[in-house]
Amino acid sequence: MPDTTALKSTDAPAAAAAVDAPPVTDSGPAPGKPRSLWSDAWHDLRRNPLFLISMVLILLLVVMAIFPSLFTSASPRDADLAKHYLQHPNWGHFFAPDWLGYDGQGRSIYARLIYGARASIMVGVVVTIAVTVLGLIIGMIAGYFGGWIDTILSRVTDIFFGVPFIVGAMVILTSFEQRSVWVVILSLSFLGWTQIARVARGSVITIKQADYVVAAKALGASTTRILTRHILPNAIAPVIVVATIALGGYIAAEATLSFLGIGLAEPTVSWGIDVSAASAQLRNAPYVLIIPSVMVSITVLSFLMFGDAVRNALDPKMR
Repeated sequence: MPDTTALKSTDAPAAAAAVDAPPVTDSGPAPGKPRSLWSDAWHDLRRNPLFLISMVLILLLVVMAIFPSLFTSASPRDADLAKHYLQHPNWGHFFAPDWLGYDGQGRSIYARLIYGARASIMVGVVVTIAVTVLGLIIGMIAGYFGGWIDTILSRVTDIFFGVPFIVGAMVILTSFEQRSVWVVILSLSFLGWTQIARVARGSVITIKQADYVVAAKALGASTTRILTRHILPNAIAPVIVVATIALGGYIAAEATLSFLGIGLAEPTVSWGIDVSAASAQLRNAPYVLIIPSVMVSITVLSFLMFGDAVRNALDPKMR
């Protein structure tokens, strides 16, 4: 017979080790902290080449608008009609005043291109901020309270929404003798908040039925606290998407109004003003018209690309 005592004594350490060893699981590494919507969006945006390209262009335009002297030492208003009338571009002199030629008044096109970014970027950014704030307030009040308040605010929104944007801005601007940057901003802001108000209203109507909002009401939270702490952070994502896409449209609207002669006016430096003034020189010097037009197109396209990338990152249906 085999010696069972020896076998038991030999297997005892292995058995003890098997008992003391922790159980082996296939669960993998411990999951980290769950990411929020914004962290997921930022993770996607960093990997999106469309977002990176648009951000580089937008940052360049913003720096150009804030610090134009970093790009040129020439003044956009200095004119020498006798010497520089419709002088052709000198492509060999990069970033020099004569690099892109001179316009019909003997002014450097390159200098006016740099300084013209300030008016366009300022109009686009300030109008976007104004319509976002106004549209958020109106949309949140209408969506949260409902009833007759929602009915009145919705009908007012429909009235403004029915006014053609460019035509309405033309009517408002023609009533002012001096059309400065702030007059254009106020006129565009007065008409441009309707879409954001509708988006905000729809988001609030959906979110106010969530359990955490109902619980906050049951615990006695004030209306202001519910709107600012619970509803606004969860309803603002679609509003940001609409606002970023609309920003490029406001820049294009300013250039269109200035081209028609009812937007910004001299002595303000604007790409729309330059395009309007250069339209008479299309046959003799087409570059005077093409260069600022291309700059407007690049700027609008940059903000549209940025808004499209943000929409793809924040919209769960696009994932």
